[in-house]
Amino acid sequence: MSKDNETLAIFDNFKIRRTYDEKKELWYFSVIDIVAALTEQTDYQIARKYWNKLKGRLVKEGNESVTNCHQLKLQATDGKFYKTDVADVETLLRLIQSVPSKKAEPIKLWLAKVGYERMQEMTDPELALNRSREYWQDHGRSEKWIQQRMMGQETRNKLTDYWNEHEVKKGEEFAILTNIIHKEWSDISVKEHKDIKGLNRQNLRDHMSEAELIFTALAELSTRNIAEAEESTGLEENKDSAVKGGKISKDARIALENKTGKSVVTDQNFIKGGKKKKKK
Repeated sequence: MSKDNETLAIFDNFKIRRTYDEKKELWYFSVIDIVAALTEQTDYQIARKYWNKLKGRLVKEGNESVTNCHQLKLQATDGKFYKTDVADVETLLRLIQSVPSKKAEPIKLWLAKVGYERMQEMTDPELALNRSREYWQDHGRSEKWIQQRMMGQETRNKLTDYWNEHEVKKGEEFAILTNIIHKEWSDISVKEHKDIKGLNRQNLRDHMSEAELIFTALAELSTRNIAEAEESTGLEENKDSAVKGGKISKDARIALENKTGKSVVTDQNFIKGGKKKKKK
């Protein structure tokens, strides 16, 4: 199963990891992520323990749904890949019956839509972009913010395409380089930035301010241009490009902060009623 087909789906602000098997033409979803959404549990470890207990009970009952689950390596929040219980839509629809939740019916309808949407997006990729735009609009983002978010994603995609073509391994090595760039331009790691915003499993970029998006994009654009100019290949050479690219954005950030007296990195997030942590 190609990691190119790994992606995230959103259900009620919960990120659901999934991967697409092109041979079988099936989506496989992280069972723990589905359980987290059903139980409205934002703590991954608690959701994992819930699933482990449920799995044990279902095995004792002879429930065939558990035997239909597989283990695939999916990316965790630390950027590394771990073996994770996954299941296709048909199996998940059965498992959901075992979880008492008011979200059961909504998530079943959501799962039923996924396969159809995937086939649409394979023939017309613009649909995926439109769905992202609609999602952000539904969650109160301004058109200006959405435009910046999509432009930033395009910049990010071009950088990861370069890495992929120059002997940088997806997963952990991508995460290492991403963190170098982020720490260089902002003076904090990705995790520290998420902590400041009070985020857990949410996508940091989906909670950035316009300025944070712009400086992130500048850092990644500069990194790619430098890597191309220096023909950086492999992790170590691209680390050097990441530091240089991030510094260009850092210098611009400091110049702006000196003029405005305001920090570019903020505790702003888009979580309704969410708590924020102040930057130390």
